[in-house]
Amino acid sequence: MDFVGFTLSILQALAKFAGNWGLAIILLTVIVRACMWPSSISQQRSMRNMQLLQPKMKAIQDRYKSNPQMMQQKMMEFYKEHKFNPMAGCLPLLLQLPIFILLYTALMSPQFIQQAGDASFLFIKRLDATIKSTAGQSFDGKFVVGPYDSFTAGKSAKVYLEDKVLDNVKIDRPTKAIAVQGEIKPNQNFDLKMYPDSLKLTFAELKAIKKVEVNVIDNQTKETEKVTFTPMNNILAANVPVAQVQSSIHYDVIFLVLLFALTMWVSQKVMMSTQKGVQQDATQQAIQKSMGTVMPLMIGLTFIFIPIPAGVLLYLVTSNIFQIVQTVIINKQLDKENSHKNQDNLADDAKVIEAKEVK
Repeated sequence: MDFVGFTLSILQALAKFAGNWGLAIILLTVIVRACMWPSSISQQRSMRNMQLLQPKMKAIQDRYKSNPQMMQQKMMEFYKEHKFNPMAGCLPLLLQLPIFILLYTALMSPQFIQQAGDASFLFIKRLDATIKSTAGQSFDGKFVVGPYDSFTAGKSAKVYLEDKVLDNVKIDRPTKAIAVQGEIKPNQNFDLKMYPDSLKLTFAELKAIKKVEVNVIDNQTKETEKVTFTPMNNILAANVPVAQVQSSIHYDVIFLVLLFALTMWVSQKVMMSTQKGVQQDATQQAIQKSMGTVMPLMIGLTFIFIPIPAGVLLYLVTSNIFQIVQTVIINKQLDKENSHKNQDNLADDAKVIEAKEVK
């Protein structure tokens, strides 16, 4: 199954509904996080239970620290007694990771670049842009290339035959259809070759090809240009002009990275605020406070050096904001549950006392 194509189909449907690719990414984020709401409730309930049971767990660990096997057995009995699963809090994180990878792959794919790479949203100029770009302007007839760049064809081509023109001819395995002939040298035009068998044509149509127009994507820079190939020795060949390298910084993407770090920091603070009233040792409190500050900074700095598209950062920022709101709502819901449980326990205690007095 083509998961990238499936993801892009969903985004395209949402973009038609919302009227904008940026809004489509936000809607996709909300849908994904809403579907994960039950597991998020389980995560926060598990975290709260762990905090409440932490003193008893520490007592077991201290008591059996010289006997690891006995400690493990007692901890398992403790978990079973209190119906507590320490891994429940990890489930939402494990579910989000493949979604992040899939969206990253989709927004970096040539298909998205071709469909909506130049789409803008609010202050974001291009959803496919990363912080630093050395690519030239797409569809200006020239590539900005490096010596190790590789290329991918679009999904379809325009084929000129001897007696007619065929539009939207499908290309089989676009990532394998085009290759560099020879070497790419600085400031020199370079040659590309395309294999005719990659075109969904009959043998008669292949023999009648005069030229083929294909959108070619540089896999490294994501620059896209329309390239014209002509038949030559059983292949389709093209000589492609080269433009001078122009490096540029996208400050809108830098702002997104900072916004991501800020929303992640706020999300950590909100999560830590739910632990008020829970007994914790000073070391644990210091570690949690440090992690709540250091983690957003570390991940934010990582995104500065790793090319993350603006669309993926938009997904992460929206996900963080959703997480903040979700944490507040679920925490209030859990507070109500605990309040009802405490009231029921008090009522049960009162009945027991009454029964004793009557006796």
